[in-house]
Amino acid sequence: MSVSTRSGMPHSVVRKLDSADIGLCTLLNRLSRTTAVRKLFRTVSRLGDGVIWYSLMILLPVLGGYDGVVVSLHMGLTALAGLLVYRVTKRHYERERPFVRHAGQVACAMPPLDRFSFPSGHTLHTVSFTLVLCGYFPHMIWVLLPFAVLMALSRMILGLHYPSDVLAGALIGGSLALLSFRLPALFGLA
Repeated sequence: MSVSTRSGMPHSVVRKLDSADIGLCTLLNRLSRTTAVRKLFRTVSRLGDGVIWYSLMILLPVLGGYDGVVVSLHMGLTALAGLLVYRVTKRHYERERPFVRHAGQVACAMPPLDRFSFPSGHTLHTVSFTLVLCGYFPHMIWVLLPFAVLMALSRMILGLHYPSDVLAGALIGGSLALLSFRLPALFGLA
């Protein structure tokens, strides 16, 4: 098996990480063999395609007036930053999805939106939106945190991402959201 080390890491380190990654991915992916589990995580994944977030960005101004507009704009700008980082990173790493690279070991339980797996865009956006929304509405954590966890799990259970893809997506999304709250102060606007 040839391992790309575009990151500059030694082959031995990459092989060890890849082995741990595929082990956990395979274990979680087995859950998709159960029809109810597969249906649940497909639904979660479809909601993460943007449906839930776009709906919230439309509803917030209607329900919250000017404050809702501010939150929606914050979400939208964070999403644009996330999309930029996501696309650049995907093009740079070009990591094949687990069900492609490990055919027979990992089953694809839902068609992917694009070709490569690193990082998980669904996780990136879910984490960033969750943190932005909870920054304005802390009480929403009880709904958004479980959804974010289900989203992260869905990526591996459906065979679309490795755990490291999901972790990277969560770290990028979380970093962008936290940075977005600091930007006004960095520019002397707060």
